[in-house]
Amino acid sequence: MSAAIVNAYVGAFFEVALAHDAVSAVEDDIFRLARAFESNEALRSSLTDAGLPAERRQKIIEQLLAGKAHNVTVQLASLLVGTGQVALLPKIADALVKRASSEKQLEVAEVRTAIALTDAQQQRIADALTKATGKRVNLKVVVDPSVIGGVVATVGDEVIDDTVRTRLDQVKSRL
Repeated sequence: MSAAIVNAYVGAFFEVALAHDAVSAVEDDIFRLARAFESNEALRSSLTDAGLPAERRQKIIEQLLAGKAHNVTVQLASLLVGTGQVALLPKIADALVKRASSEKQLEVAEVRTAIALTDAQQQRIADALTKATGKRVNLKVVVDPSVIGGVVATVGDEVIDDTVRTRLDQVKSRL
């Protein structure tokens, strides 16, 4: 049942974003919102708390995204909260990113780093992943402090782990 609901939201979100010529912005904003939703317990519990009126939960999302996300993203996220389906946000975000990438004939590349990357660093990583995989990529960066240093990139089924932890493990196994 939830797969059908996710697909319905993805289709609607994509069409609305397309109508506003904002597919790239919306899919990027929704992706970042979903990662924040997954990693922030306080945000997740506030947005899913059925004890809070829907209007209050929608106000939280609108304040969170104000000035940081495309207006269409704010409206779509508010709709998701208002309908009580915000728990599906991570699945919707991942499917929306895949759909938007597919439309552009790109492969989704999720990159986890300990710190935020500059635009130049993101471009270098995207170029390196394109060269390594032979696929043009839609880069999605997730800041994950557990990475410590380096990056973990996932392109389709391929995982490229160039983290400090992995390098240390490799050195340890050689010793």
